[in-house]
Amino acid sequence: MPEDNKANATPPSDGTQPTKTPATEAKVSSPNPPQSPANPEAKPAVAVPTTPKPAVPAGAAAAPAKPAVPPKPAGPTPQPWENEFIQRLKKVYGSGIREASTYLGQNYITVDVSIVSEILSAYRDDEAFDYLVDLTAVHYPKREKLEFEVIYILYSFAKNTRVRVKTQVANGASLPSAVEIWPTANWLEREAFDMFGIRFDGHPDLKRILLPDGWQGYPLRKDYGILQQDNAWVQGNLGIESGQ
Repeated sequence: MPEDNKANATPPSDGTQPTKTPATEAKVSSPNPPQSPANPEAKPAVAVPTTPKPAVPAGAAAAPAKPAVPPKPAGPTPQPWENEFIQRLKKVYGSGIREASTYLGQNYITVDVSIVSEILSAYRDDEAFDYLVDLTAVHYPKREKLEFEVIYILYSFAKNTRVRVKTQVANGASLPSAVEIWPTANWLEREAFDMFGIRFDGHPDLKRILLPDGWQGYPLRKDYGILQQDNAWVQGNLGIESGQ
């Protein structure tokens, strides 16, 4: 055995404790060896650096406010419509000509129901409007009177132009038939009767054209529900419950 080891192993003769070496102190202070982590695969969390927001210097002006949304531009409106024929009608019928306007290039005249037949004849005979393109109606249930507006769309082959003649009629009232002026009014007036219940005096065969004769109600009125049916007719003629 080397002498250095012997000196460490043999206690001194004076009875004092031997001096501990650094290796011996390490063993005394740490009697248990370090433990390995429970999950050797776990990685320590890495802090993600954040970019600090730049500080707003004192006295700096605030960001400008967003500009206000501009108001919606007004839509087109009817404009007065005048020509020699309109002026002549106003002289003859006075207040019976309620309005003569143009809207987006479409000319129309609104007349009292009592003179509508005369106005239509004048357009055919004096202005060469020889074709009734269409006849339709609009229902305004909130009006106290004259709930329905009837519109005649006329066309002139000679002038290649159109004009609309409008009149208003109350619920349950009637107006003169235009079949004698334009034969095309026959089916058009039947459709207006079928869908709105508007009657045309002098029509040769005013009856429903789309729905059965016994059907109750008029589907294009605003107070007629979109899913509404004549339950009695459906049950009596088809033998099924309405809505099947």
